[in-house]
Amino acid sequence: MAAAASSLVRRAAAAASSRLLYARAFASGGGEKAKRVLVPVAAGTEPIEAAATADVLNRAGARVTIATTDPAGDDGLVVEAACGVKLVADGRVADLEGEAFDLIALPGGMPGSVNLRDCKALEKMVKNHAENGGLYGAICAAPAVTLAYWGMLKGLKATCYPSFMEKFTAEVIPVNSRVVVDRNAVTSQGPGTAIEFALALVEQLYGKEKMEEVAGPLYVRPQHGVEYTIEELNSVEWKCSGTPQVLVPVANGSEEMEAINLIDVLRRAGADVTVASVEEKLQIVTRRHKFNLIADMMLDEATEMQFDLIALPGGLQGAQKFASTKKLVDLLKKQAESNKPYGAICASPAHVLEPHGLLKGKKATAFPPMSHLLTDQSACEHRVVVDGNLITSRAPGTATEFSLAIVEKLFGRDKAVSIAKELIFM
Repeated sequence: MAAAASSLVRRAAAAASSRLLYARAFASGGGEKAKRVLVPVAAGTEPIEAAATADVLNRAGARVTIATTDPAGDDGLVVEAACGVKLVADGRVADLEGEAFDLIALPGGMPGSVNLRDCKALEKMVKNHAENGGLYGAICAAPAVTLAYWGMLKGLKATCYPSFMEKFTAEVIPVNSRVVVDRNAVTSQGPGTAIEFALALVEQLYGKEKMEEVAGPLYVRPQHGVEYTIEELNSVEWKCSGTPQVLVPVANGSEEMEAINLIDVLRRAGADVTVASVEEKLQIVTRRHKFNLIADMMLDEATEMQFDLIALPGGLQGAQKFASTKKLVDLLKKQAESNKPYGAICASPAHVLEPHGLLKGKKATAFPPMSHLLTDQSACEHRVVVDGNLITSRAPGTATEFSLAIVEKLFGRDKAVSIAKELIFM
């Protein structure tokens, strides 16, 4: 397994270098010049924030580069983000000196924000970018730990993760708000505000009309910061013997915000989450930014294990791969027959569960443009639906609610609310 992982890392580094060269060529090619966005990452970066920023800005048409500040080593461009999430960067910040970006957006997380702060190449790049009037932003711990430390929020209104507000220097005007825009700086509070942060960046880069166009298919919450709700029918207790064992399958084309929310939120709650690739290798390429995520194991290995819950992220291409993977479908059917919990979000209820009879006699929801594929569409207007041992949800904008609802069923409402507050989701 270690040798395979090492080989994977080498291939990932080569592939990422090719992607970075392609992104540069595309950005400087003919036609309307695409806006370029840099999202730097490091060991300990909060993956929900990195994924949401990259995903949403890519939806707006930006060319996003994920670049690591980690020193070169045997792991190549693999970044050990928070909550055990492994992702592969497109390149290194140190190799981007002199390159121009329209936006530099820093995700938070600890020690990720400290690792970004200590990267001299990134500090120089962001300062030069700001001096030239460029748009820059940071979320969670990064506004206080990184930008303020660099002296880049002097005289500006800014926000950050609430427990880090006291780390703002005296020159910063602290504001207790989910997102704050002041001149060329955009700051935000945490993983639960990541989509709001990303949409604010889209609005600053492209205008309100584009922001609203991007926000629509995400199905973001109509009211941010309020308690999440679940439509539950035929309530049953989800029983686990010990620590809940959760399987999150991933495939090329899986939606990154949905996959990473499941992994991050459930691991925060204390679940033992196994990320299994249904492809021929551990590294998968997600749907939107072509984010590269590394699974914990191959599905074949996971089939030898027992799980208290199987939860599928969406993304049309990923869902179609799930639906055609017999071993995964057999696992899901066995789960359902054993009255064990299973669930899906976005495209997966319509393209995986429905055609394989896993919604028979159940109420469910799905990505609204695909809800007509469900035999029973009576619950499709709800953001999260629980029917006995089945849980379904709608879209990237409902992914955190979906994950919190799972936490509630596995650990109880108090635990779920505690995690929601930790995320600054409510």
